Amino acid sequence: MIIAITNFQLPKPVTRDEARSIFLTTAPTYQGVKGLVRKSYVVADGGNSVGGIYLWNSRAEAEAVFTESWRVYVRGKYNSEPSVTYFDSPVTVDNVTNEILSDA
Repeated sequence: MIIAITNFQLPKPVTRDEARSIFLTTAPTYQGVKGLVRKSYVVADGGNSVGGIYLWNSRAEAEAVFTESWRVYVRGKYNSEPSVTYFDSPVTVDNVTNEILSDA
């Protein structure tokens, strides 16, 4: 599995409630995305940056979403250049489903 962390530095800080409202407008677009196990939206203390933490089945499936058109969309929505950092995640503990997930 792969974890991708996106980050957008904002030109003007947002409150948690403002960020939540923005996130709710895009959340439905991530439902049913091929290879996406889970996405968490995040806002930094002080509201100067926002982003997402994604758990993917594979890097190829993540890269299929984080395309140049996705970057153009982010630039337009947040007035910010997005960054994406990838991490290999061989094991994930899920306490909601009481599972230990492994890509082996």
